Amino acid sequence: MPRPSVEAERRAQILRATCEVLAEVGLRALRVSDVAKRAGTSNGTVHYYFANKREVVHAAFDDNFTRSIERRRPIFDSGEDPKARLRAFVRSYLPDSPETVQAWRVWMELWSEALREPELQDLNERVYGEWRRIVAAVIRDGQAQGMLRAGDAVELANQLIGMIDGLAIQVLVGSRSMTVARMSEVCDAFLRDLES
Repeated sequence: MPRPSVEAERRAQILRATCEVLAEVGLRALRVSDVAKRAGTSNGTVHYYFANKREVVHAAFDDNFTRSIERRRPIFDSGEDPKARLRAFVRSYLPDSPETVQAWRVWMELWSEALREPELQDLNERVYGEWRRIVAAVIRDGQAQGMLRAGDAVELANQLIGMIDGLAIQVLVGSRSMTVARMSEVCDAFLRDLES
């Protein structure tokens, strides 16, 4: 039996490969053999960690969220003022790098599949609960410092998160009127409006 660190590394490798395949071909076309090939391993190795396609895909959705949080943790943990943290948060979600585009495509697959799967609805609820909590905390901090206008911090966080999601989807599906630059401008206008 492999050492635990090797097992954890192999599992992470399989989850990263699953996200890559999800982003490229979508959930319906994804095959475990595609994941194994991308991970540089065998179907049997994938099945050692995950019983079936559904299990590896659900774990990949969860992993995509965890890695998303980890990429942004330095933003929220920084000593920057709340306005700067919110601007950095928005910039980090602009679909303008391969890593961010891939993550967005995985989210879109999750949302599509969550229409039919209660387990994915629960994952989505957990994800958005965590995002609301983090973003609302930054907004509250800005309000306490007199940098951001008064208002329900959770509602303002919902508005910002919902706007980012909706605009990013438009960018990813190739809207001619919603480019990455335009998305950035719209989000910047919202953040300026938040200032007190």
